[in-house]
This record gives sequence, C-alpha cells and structure tokens, in this order.
Amino acid sequence: MAESKAAKKKTPAIELEVGDRTVRISNPDRVYFPARGETKLDLVKYYLSVEDGIVRALRERPCMMHRFPEGVAGEKVHQKRLPHGAPPWMETVRVKFPRYNRTADELCVTEIAHVAWAVQMSTVEFHPWNSRRADTEKPDEWRIDLDPMPDCPFDRVRRVAHVAHEVLDDLGATGYPKTSGGSGIHIYVRIKPEHGFSDVRRAALAFAREVERRAPDDVTTTWWRKDRDPKLVFVDYNQNARDHTIASAYSVRGNPEGTVSTPIRWDEIDDVDPKAFTIATVPARFAELGDLHATIDDDAYSLDTLLEWAARDEAEGAEEPPPPED
Repeated sequence: MAESKAAKKKTPAIELEVGDRTVRISNPDRVYFPARGETKLDLVKYYLSVEDGIVRALRERPCMMHRFPEGVAGEKVHQKRLPHGAPPWMETVRVKFPRYNRTADELCVTEIAHVAWAVQMSTVEFHPWNSRRADTEKPDEWRIDLDPMPDCPFDRVRRVAHVAHEVLDDLGATGYPKTSGGSGIHIYVRIKPEHGFSDVRRAALAFAREVERRAPDDVTTTWWRKDRDPKLVFVDYNQNARDHTIASAYSVRGNPEGTVSTPIRWDEIDDVDPKAFTIATVPARFAELGDLHATIDDDAYSLDTLLEWAARDEAEGAEEPPPPED
C-alpha cells in the first residue's frame, strides 16, 4: 500500500527559463506518449528544441490548442479561447464566429515562451489559422492537404505530391511540403493577403481540380466522403475555409508515438517515412538541417491565375461545394 501511495505521489513542479520568461511546469513526469514513455517535460523540451520553426509556423496567427490533460491516451479538449490564469505576457487575437454571434480571444504566439506555457496547459497540438492578426479575414497562407482515403497507399500520396509540385511550378508558386504527422502530406504556399476565405478556397479548389485532371487515377475532389473512391487521395481544398485549421509545421500530434508534422525537402518525397518523425527524432534533424520552411515568408504568390481557373471551371458548369458554416 505504501508503494502504491508513493507511485501516485505528484512530482513537484519545476520552473524553466524560456527566453526572458519563467514558465512553471506542473506534473513534469506525467507520461504523455505511452509508446516510448515521453513525459510532459519531454514535450516542452521538444518544442524548445525547434524554437525557430514552431514560432515561425504560429507567429501572429489565431491558434486553436488541442489539449490532452491526462496525456494522449486521455480525453482531447479543443480549446479556442486562451485558458484562464494566463500570465500577463501571453498574447491573444480576437476572432469572430458569426454563426453563434460570439468572439474568442485565441492564443497568438510571438515567442517560444507562449508555446511552452501552452504545453504547461496540456497542449500537444497547435492548429493555427491561415491568416494573421493584422487582418484575420485575409489569409496569407494557402494550404494544400493531400489526404489519403482509407485504402490509399502512401506511394500514391507521393505521386500526387509530385503532380502538385508540377502545377505549382507552372503557376510560379513556391510550395513548402511537410508531413501531416499522420498519413498525408501538406504543402503550404505564402500568398498575398488580398482575398477573403471564400476566394482562397475557390482558388484552392481550382488547383485541386487541375491536379485531378493531371492524375485522374490517383486523385479525387469529390465533396462527400461517402462518394469518394477509398483508394484515392483527396486534395482537401476545404482546409482553406474560415476557421478550419490543421496541425502546424513542427506540431506534435496526439498519438502514442508522438509523431511530428515535419517540414521536408521535395527531394525527400520518394523516400520519406512520416512515422519516423517523432519528438524523439526531430530535434536532431532540426539541429542538422534547421527550419526547412525558413524562407517561406520571402515571397508571396498572387491568386489571380487560380481565380481565373476557378471562373473558367464555373463557366463550364463545375459547381463549388458550399463552405462549412463558421
């Protein structure tokens, strides 16, 4: 019985110096990832090890936190609003949800201490908007989500990634690929913040349809999941709809292995194993390669050509599926 009580005894909280801040980490030894036994403190240390990358991915974006108070084997909490008790140096951005006539002050990362405090509040995954607080209604990031259906092999995802790369080259746009942390691949493109979410989504749909034209045996853009061929890759343009978010670059995913959504080079596509990127392996990769998305802000692509493609498709009778409600 004495041993049982000792096992349940909480580990004292610790304080970490994170930049110019002091961040208190409670329950540092709580196991978050059962596959290898990494703890809450290990998760904090992981994010500190990829500081430049995670801050760049989240900087000044409204950010939903996916929290796992008992570790990833426990309940998952989707947190839009910054939790109560935040220190005064935490930053937020207010966003509106017209459907409910409500607002939320969401996490807005500008420094690594903001990330560390969010992890202290049991955040594992960071899901930022594709717009920034200067104008939350004008996205500056176009997200291409190559989402394999249940019976789709990863080799097919690789092939579709190459086709997407070809289309981006034809458009004169620079794409930055990363693993999703699951079974897909994401490609991000910086865009000029000139359009609202509706037009960005229209442009993303036009791109998806072009990829489908070039790879009809590998790709689907069918709207309803039940109608999609389970062997194909869905190019998910809907990830550009308002308040739709996906895990950022360098975000850990809430699974027992602690996989990481990891930036990769285009020449890695054919050999990459997404399961190999975890909180145990990515720090060394980051130390060696740095942030492969470091130049993502250097150029911003205009959506004009894609919106012309969208207008052409619509004139030919292609329908745009309705966006989800906010």
